Amino acid sequence: MKFSVWSDKEVKDLFKVVEECKTLNRPLKEAFSKHGQVYHRKGNSVRNYYYHEVDNLEQDEERRKRLQIDLSKHLKNKLVPFSKRQEEEFLQKIEEYKKQGMSVRSACIKLSGGDMTLMTRLQNKFQNLKKENASKDNIITFRKREKSLSMNDINSLFMGLVKLIKKTTQEEVESKIKEERLTNEYLLKEAYNELNERTKELKTLKAEYQILKNDNLKLTDKMNKLFKNKNERLKAKFNDIGGNVDKLKA
Repeated sequence: MKFSVWSDKEVKDLFKVVEECKTLNRPLKEAFSKHGQVYHRKGNSVRNYYYHEVDNLEQDEERRKRLQIDLSKHLKNKLVPFSKRQEEEFLQKIEEYKKQGMSVRSACIKLSGGDMTLMTRLQNKFQNLKKENASKDNIITFRKREKSLSMNDINSLFMGLVKLIKKTTQEEVESKIKEERLTNEYLLKEAYNELNERTKELKTLKAEYQILKNDNLKLTDKMNKLFKNKNERLKAKFNDIGGNVDKLKA
């Protein structure tokens, strides 16, 4: 797998933004998207490079230390298949959390201990198990009827679809707003750091300029003194020559 050249700074920034997303329990897709916007790379390319680099760093301790990356925050979880008993216990725990008013996503986050990769796996596992078990939570069964649907039935179905679309749209908007907020915060932080660096450089340049200015003044003063002394010596020499000429005339 080939990748365009990545500087050490860009690699460190990528791992840093991934850690921030994990801390905020956000999908890694957001980290890849943010990093891609900053460094003008495609999100999928960033994702591929990240997992490729995780594997490389796992084998390269020297590079890992040089980049100061804590690989324990990035190692991929090895998937272990669920046993039948574990599947039943898992479904039971999810149902208990749902009765407490928690969503499936929140319940999976709680069970994963905040590990977003594991949370995603648990959430997918839950959906697959519910489909396999043909649960009423995810499958709507309709009783066979000899007559066509009444207008009330049609209106109920329509309103149900409207509510579902509204909820889905709201969740997408909220997710987009959170993603943009994280991106803006990251860009603002980078701009602030860049401004600090430029301020330090400007301060150094001002100090160096002042030193050069003082040296120039000293050099100018020294040159003026040299010219003055040279003029005085020339004047004295001409006076001596004039005196000797007068003596010769006399």
